[in-house]
Amino acid sequence: MLEHGGQLTQKDLIRETSLPSRTVRYALNRLKEEKVLIERHYFIDARQSLYGLNQPQREVVAV
Repeated sequence: MLEHGGQLTQKDLIRETSLPSRTVRYALNRLKEEKVLIERHYFIDARQSLYGLNQPQREVVAV
């Protein structure tokens, strides 16, 4: 979902995937631990966070 939908809140992920909230919370925590996700503040609703994929840093090599 995050590859195609960009950054989403936990509520958005639950609604889009139809998974139980506990399953989504568990998956988000595991993916954050593995540094696959980044968590950002959601300024529209401070009670929520935005989750997005962590983009790997690309190394620039001069030729």
